[in-house]
Amino acid sequence: MTQNRTAGPTRRELFEAQQRRRSIRIAATSTVLVVVALIVLVPLAPGWVKVQQSFFNGEVLVKTFPKLLEAFKINVMIFAWSAPAIAVLGLLIALARDTKSPALFPLRIFGAAFTDIFRGVPVILTVYLIGFGIPGLGLTRPWNSPYIWGSLALILTYSAYVAEIFRSGIDSVHHSQRAAALSLGLTEGQVMRDVVLPQAVRNVVPSQMNMLIALQKDVSLLSFIGPVEIFRQAGVFKSLLANFTPYVGAAIIFLIVTIPATRYADHLMARQMRERR
Repeated sequence: MTQNRTAGPTRRELFEAQQRRRSIRIAATSTVLVVVALIVLVPLAPGWVKVQQSFFNGEVLVKTFPKLLEAFKINVMIFAWSAPAIAVLGLLIALARDTKSPALFPLRIFGAAFTDIFRGVPVILTVYLIGFGIPGLGLTRPWNSPYIWGSLALILTYSAYVAEIFRSGIDSVHHSQRAAALSLGLTEGQVMRDVVLPQAVRNVVPSQMNMLIALQKDVSLLSFIGPVEIFRQAGVFKSLLANFTPYVGAAIIFLIVTIPATRYADHLMARQMRERR
């Protein structure tokens, strides 16, 4: 009578498990040593007391944090209406650059010029030129609002980057799939809509997540043209209280938002890598 036995781990698996445990122990030990060194050595610096009072003042942080959270709502609102516009415009620019029709060649030229210009000009310069230039035409309210033109500056700049990410996703779909779809009688438009774009968008989701994280932070650049968002509010408190702690509070709020989003983007990238193996 044959008796079924569950096979135990192989020598290779045991070795790999041992190596993983060893790596975890080394990483944990080195991390603890670094943290302890920072906690012990930084307060020994001659100017630590002044730095602590200027940047890590608990009383100032508690006093200003609720107002900073209130101001952060402006950041969230600008992000909320800019992100969909960036996605749509970026996709349109990517499609314009990918068009193969000779009659639409001007669109390819426009798409290339758009991405070259808005990727080449620094974001803050675009914000200044649009945020101060267009209202300078003497537009009436609400069309002279820095919220509108500042958002437009972000939309144009980030659309150029998002378009290139979409284009890389479109190029990642093998040309044989297009040929196969065309052989089945689909038109070029149907091939792009039903075959290429679904795969392209799925391939670039992790990269687009990173662009969203960068956009959330760059909304603060609009403070230079007027909107009282979190960065500007922190500056107001810094002037009133002669203390830099409100900037630390603003940084904490950004970290609370961006770290989970960053970890999620990393998770998506790791899952994508596993699926490709």
